[in-house]
Amino acid sequence: MTGRSEPPDGPPENPEGGEDEYRSLVFDESFVQAARMQEYSARERMGEHARAVRALPEARVSARSGGSRAAIALVVLIALAFAAAVYIGFRSPYPQPAIRRAELLRTTVVPLAPRGAVPGGSPEQLYRAEPLSGFRTGAAGINFPTVERTQNFSDSQITAALATVKDYLVESSLNPDVLTGSVRRPVEHLLDPDQRAQFERSLSNPADDGSHAATGWLVRFDPERVELADPQIRVQGTLRYEEEAAGVLGVISDHTFTYALRPTDGPHREDGASLFTVRRELHFRFDREDLRLHRLEVRTAYVQAGPQSCSADATGMLRPLLAGERADARGPAATDPYATGRPTAALCGTLAAVSSPTTAPTSPGSPPRGPEADRTARPRP
Repeated sequence: MTGRSEPPDGPPENPEGGEDEYRSLVFDESFVQAARMQEYSARERMGEHARAVRALPEARVSARSGGSRAAIALVVLIALAFAAAVYIGFRSPYPQPAIRRAELLRTTVVPLAPRGAVPGGSPEQLYRAEPLSGFRTGAAGINFPTVERTQNFSDSQITAALATVKDYLVESSLNPDVLTGSVRRPVEHLLDPDQRAQFERSLSNPADDGSHAATGWLVRFDPERVELADPQIRVQGTLRYEEEAAGVLGVISDHTFTYALRPTDGPHREDGASLFTVRRELHFRFDREDLRLHRLEVRTAYVQAGPQSCSADATGMLRPLLAGERADARGPAATDPYATGRPTAALCGTLAAVSSPTTAPTSPGSPPRGPEADRTARPRP
């Protein structure tokens, strides 16, 4: 059907061309009642291409949710692993090694008295005498033995221990500033921290009690009385090592140091020097922490030094007899066995002649060639 349709109840009251000029815009009641009302939904009103929110594909939504679950699971696994590691660390079935503390140093210092007057001369002349002519100069006289690994220590660890011992011997026996008592730090920083309090007390308040002799730790002279006539100190000796226990390495040094000394006051004559000899037998100990930190524990020190008088107190510093001087007639300090308290070590030896041409060669485990003490017994600390 074409054209405009008629209302269901017939044509309007006003015929076409009538007076009502708005008849095309007015609907009668029957038209309105017959009209079908339909309300579109919000999606229909917005149209197909005007969506406010884009819907994610199902695959992408699934992947994101799956990734979140995997991340949560990973975090949970890491937390469980960390908790298990902490638990195993506290409940380890293996025994933990006990912390080993350094022991106190035990010292013995024995003065060596000359038989007659102390010979003098120039340092070059004195050092040419036998057996000093075979001694090396300074640190060159401190040599390493052949290194072979032990059950619990590698070659490199043993070499590190020997190097630390050599550093200690150089600083405590050859350093001119240490010899004159002006510094102590080069020796102290090589010690185990557990022994530093004993070291400080020994140098500030030395005592002949077997534990606090400063000359057990280092070689020290009175700078107001003597000085080095030649800085080239002669050295000879041996080093050896052994594994004393699981995790404990022991090193024993046995060296003879010979110094050319002269008086600090008075004219410095070329032939006014004399020799002073110190034999030091030291026992060192190392654990793995000591090896890592380049430090050591001095376990025992047995020192013989001369020429000195037997009555000289050599616990704080050595007191050499110089060229032309003789030892006094007094013997070692008297010891009262009935006295209470810590006993003192009243020991003394006799210094053999340096220029003796007949001297037994050095062999491992025997004293090195050089000035020795004539003694019937050698007390041990």
